[in-house]
Amino acid sequence: MRARVHVSLKPGVLDPQGKAVGDALGRLGFSEVGQVRVSKTIDLELADTLTAAEAEARVREMCESLLANTVVERYSIEIS
Repeated sequence: MRARVHVSLKPGVLDPQGKAVGDALGRLGFSEVGQVRVSKTIDLELADTLTAAEAEARVREMCESLLANTVVERYSIEIS
């Protein structure tokens, strides 16, 4: 079983990495690019002994404990 976690900054939180990427794209001539937000994707391989509900619960625990800073970041989980 696999899980994919998408972690991104909450709306309103400044994204200095996104700003730097946006500025660089503008300097390279990509003037059509507006605001840029950078996020991360984490792929996890999980034991096949878990049900989808159990896997999602465990991954949610992982996100709350380590994978996301829930003060400034939000996350979503996909189980497959």
